[in-house]
Amino acid sequence: MHDVNVRTDALFIELDTERKIRHHNKLYYRLLHWPIWIGVFLIAPGPLTFDLIERGFDRRLVIWLSVVLIGTGIAGLRGKLPGCEPRPYIIRFTEDRPNPLYRRVCYTMVWGEVIAFATLNIAGLAYAAFAGEWRLKQMYAAAYFPIAGAVWLLGTLGRLPRVKASTQGEGHERRYFYGSVWAVVIAHPVLLLMWKLLPAGPVIDTVKLAIFVGILAAVGQMSRWGMLPRTRPIVPGEWAVSD
Repeated sequence: MHDVNVRTDALFIELDTERKIRHHNKLYYRLLHWPIWIGVFLIAPGPLTFDLIERGFDRRLVIWLSVVLIGTGIAGLRGKLPGCEPRPYIIRFTEDRPNPLYRRVCYTMVWGEVIAFATLNIAGLAYAAFAGEWRLKQMYAAAYFPIAGAVWLLGTLGRLPRVKASTQGEGHERRYFYGSVWAVVIAHPVLLLMWKLLPAGPVIDTVKLAIFVGILAAVGQMSRWGMLPRTRPIVPGEWAVSD
């Protein structure tokens, strides 16, 4: 449980003094982060991702995957992907250091996807539940890039956690980032499973909507309490390492 002197809404915190200082990233650690960023950039064109889920790979997706593999591979080898650096960029969370462009771009990309996918799936489920028909594909085609683009613009302006000009608030900002990622990463596979296995219909679609939103809310609350990996606030004052 957290110290009474720490001003946070989390039930659990991490103390800088309890974190192992890491001055170099091992090769396997760097390699394990590469597939994460392949996935992030692969799903960036949301309507194309919808087609991937609906029909599988086609020529467009193979071309895009090739571009992503080459681009992220080069960036990873140069240490320009978060987690793929030869050594951690952030050692002290209270230190006012410039936030490198590659970190701002990568985390901005994730924010846009997280918000756009969650918003559109909620909207699509709600429409199906109340109107009795699915229009999710049309919603993705019409609204994905406006939603994600608005978020990407906020990131470009440094108005989102982890994409600000300074890394000084990382100890708390990464909580919101990882909490959002956990919620979407857990909720969407469950939604996909329900979409594949359960029939369509107003009642069943209402159940799907309730389960999907319920997972987002529950995981979000768990993240707020610091119960999930990388969602505990890191109390400033000593040396720490950021992933």
